[in-house]
Amino acid sequence: MKAEHEIEAGEANSKQHSTSSTHERVLHINRGLSVMDLVLRIIAAVGSLGSAVAMGTAEQTLPSFIQFIQFNAQYNDIPMFTFFVITNSIVCAYLGLSLPMSIFHIIRSSAAINSRIILVIFDTVMMALLTAGASVAAAIVYLAHNGNASANWFAYCQQFNSFCERTSWSLIGSFGGIIVFMLLIITSAVAISRR
Repeated sequence: MKAEHEIEAGEANSKQHSTSSTHERVLHINRGLSVMDLVLRIIAAVGSLGSAVAMGTAEQTLPSFIQFIQFNAQYNDIPMFTFFVITNSIVCAYLGLSLPMSIFHIIRSSAAINSRIILVIFDTVMMALLTAGASVAAAIVYLAHNGNASANWFAYCQQFNSFCERTSWSLIGSFGGIIVFMLLIITSAVAISRR
């Protein structure tokens, strides 16, 4: 009788040990996902900030054969580029504000399911906003480089090549940010599903 109780106690202890070991493993994986979330947020913030600054400072002036007339190209001459700068600025501000919550997930990875759900919702909204801004800017950059003969739009970049080069480079950080947001959403979904 005593031997049976000892066997049952031993089985209960091994079950508790395997359950606590599994729980610790899940916590380590979630902490790793939280660290990855923080790193991805910093990368996306740098990319969107770089895109906004590159586009916002894009300007070129061309001299004319008439001494008093100059041709000037600025990002705010084209409303789609202004929209691009605004969307990248909003996304960068959001990412900066979400960093403390991401740090909280690293510290308290077991109690962070509700805040992760909130971040997934806002990440999805910000990804959509960033996609809209990057898409309209990419369409205008394409038209500026190639023009459209059907609509009689000439290739703007034949004259303003420095301006167009800068606007083209500014798209890289924004489209990179979209990819990072996809990874953030997947990371958060995996962390939520492991609860």
